[in-house]
Order: sequence, then structure tokens, then C-alpha cells
Amino acid sequence: MFGGVGIFLSRLLRAGISLWLVIVLLVLSVVGTRLYTRNQIINAVGGKEDYDEAMRYIEIKDIIDARFIEQVDRKSMGYSAATAMVSGLGDAWSSFLTDDDYRTYQLSSSNDYADIGMSLVKDSGGGFQIVTVYPDSPVARAEVTIGMIITAVDGQDVTGLSTDEVRMLIRSKMSGIFTLTIAGRGNIEVDCTATNSEAVTYRLEKTGAGYIQIHNFEAGSGNACVDATEYLLSQGAVSLVIDLRNNSGGLTTEAAIFLDYLLPAGRLFSDISKDGTERVTESDSMSLELPTVVLINSGSFRESELFAQVLKDWHWATLIGEPTTGNTRTQETIVLHDGSALRLSTHSLLSANGTDIAAAGGVIPDMIVFNRDESATGTTLGTTGGEQGTASISDDTQLMEALRYLS
Repeated sequence: MFGGVGIFLSRLLRAGISLWLVIVLLVLSVVGTRLYTRNQIINAVGGKEDYDEAMRYIEIKDIIDARFIEQVDRKSMGYSAATAMVSGLGDAWSSFLTDDDYRTYQLSSSNDYADIGMSLVKDSGGGFQIVTVYPDSPVARAEVTIGMIITAVDGQDVTGLSTDEVRMLIRSKMSGIFTLTIAGRGNIEVDCTATNSEAVTYRLEKTGAGYIQIHNFEAGSGNACVDATEYLLSQGAVSLVIDLRNNSGGLTTEAAIFLDYLLPAGRLFSDISKDGTERVTESDSMSLELPTVVLINSGSFRESELFAQVLKDWHWATLIGEPTTGNTRTQETIVLHDGSALRLSTHSLLSANGTDIAAAGGVIPDMIVFNRDESATGTTLGTTGGEQGTASISDDTQLMEALRYLS
């Protein structure tokens, strides 16, 4: 390299160009090359702000490597930086997962498949490999086995979907019969009708209030809520208590079914993404006008929070209990090149009037009431009426308040 530069300089000098001019040209050439290279790097990392942040990280890392008194664990330091970056978002539901954390998360997420009886991991070919099959489960009875790779669910190609999207798709099918397409094996029919867990329980209180407890909004729960309400009305119910305490959420489509049944025509809620794309869910003109109380607490989660807030927006029900969790954002798991992952909030659910429940910190009840005995939630064992026409024997303070309010 230097030999070539020397030959070039000697030729310039023999041509009569002064030494100083040659030096200036050389300096300008070097500076220009460096600036060009720097600009190329800046553009490659996404712009000056991203470049400055990357350089700051490298500078800190180099100083620590050179001067920190103890041995440096570079991997641990990098993970800590990534964790801090996500924590800086201020979103309690977003997180950074190390490679070990992500493997643990994949295994623990098998709980979402408890009713169908299997757990999945993304396969390198795009499908989803079955890694666990529970005995006497719907998939076990369908002769689905460990190692099989799912490529479609009810005819829908899943090879381009994320693990979260496939999980949601399977959950939406778990109230009936559906097919799994297995690579090299064709279709296998899975029947979940016999093992579909009861999401809704109900009874008629002695006060004339129909009590409906919704444990979750998983597949089939929406129509189950409608059926429960119709039955209670046939038994003479004059009011409703809808109990969403400790409801773990589920599918917005199921919450929409019951909301549509209760409310007149109009906006129910919407799902909005980072780029502003909004999907709006609306109800039809049929509705049920009945004095209604909704019970909520700190265990009310996602779709149950949305359900309560929508009824509050419409002034269709009185909310009693405690503030809710405040998680109405949809998380997506994004796997990074080194096996670590981001669990990131990418969509937000907005209520009928546009309330972002997550940003608001949860749903605030109209009447804040705490239970004296949390284990008594949902019980009115031994109720006999009472002077005010309310159920008189129960340690469920919140339910007692709801029945008194309706009476």
C-alpha cells in the first residue's frame, strides 16, 4: 500500500506540483475517505442518533474492559443493557428474554394448550413441532404424537405465523372440532367438545338478580354468557350481576359476542397498531336493558378489563370492586439472532370512547369496595334474603354490595 502511495507522490513531484500541495491533497483524500466511510456506517445503522447510541455503548464497554477492576462477563453486560433498553419503555408488559429465559418461556407457554393437551415450538422449516402431548387429552385421543410438525390449522397455513399467532388461532378452535395438518401425514381431526372447560357459571339470587360468573373469555364463552342470561331471564331475573373478578381474559371475539348481545348499535372497541392501523368492532341494534352491576378486581385481566370499560363507556352498568390490572396491550415475541427474544407490546385495545386502559393504569370502578375474605369471592352460600331483600349471609363483601345496590 505504502509503496503505491510513494510512487504516486513521486510522480506528482516530477510533474512540478509542490510538496505542500501534494500533502494537502493527500490529507483531503484521507479525510474524505474517512468521512465517506463514517457516513456509510451511519446510514447502515439507521441514522446519526442510532450511530451515536451505538458508539456510546461501545465507548462504555471499552472503558469497562480497560479499567474495571474485576473480570468482565461480556454476555451478561450485553443482556443487562438490552434489559435496561426495554425497561426504559415504561411498559410493564414488555420485556427482554435471554436465550435461557426464552427457552423457559417456550416450555411454560405450554400451559396455554392445557385444554387441548400439547405444547409447540417453532420448527426451522416454518411449521410448529409438537414437543409435549398430555395423556388422555384431545390430541392424544386423536393419535397426535411428539415430533409431529403442524403446518396448518383448519386449513389455514401457519408456516408464516409467529408462535403467539398460532397459539391464538388454536385457542379460538378449542370449543369444537378442528383439523391439524401434519407434515407428511395429512389432516388429523381433533375433538375438544368433550373437554371444553366451563367458562361460565350462573344462578338466580333470592333478590331476583341473575348472577353470571365469567372465569375467562376463551372459545365458546361468549355464547355461553348469552345462554346463561337467557336462562336467568326465563327464571324471572330482574337485574344482572356480571362477575369478572380474577377473569384471565382470552379472545376479544368472545367478549364481543356478549357485549353485542347487551348493547345497542355502535362502537364496542378497537385494536390499534404502531402504524395507526385500527380494527373496529361494533354491535348491532338489538340490546338488553336491565339494571346491571359488573364486579372487577386486581385479577381482572385484558379482555375482562375491556368488557368492563366498554359497559362503563356506554353507561350500561355500574362497576363495583377494585381497580383492574391494566394490561390491554397485545404482546408479540420476536426472536433475535442469538436465541434471545423481545416480548414486546405491539397492539393496544381501546374501549368504546377510545380509552387506552393500559395507559390509564386499569379500569377504575364506580364504587371501590374491597373483600374482607378473598376466598369467599363468588359465594352466597346460605342466603336467605334479609330486611332489604338482599342475600344476607356471605363473606363476599363486593357481591353483597352489588346485590344491595340492585335491590
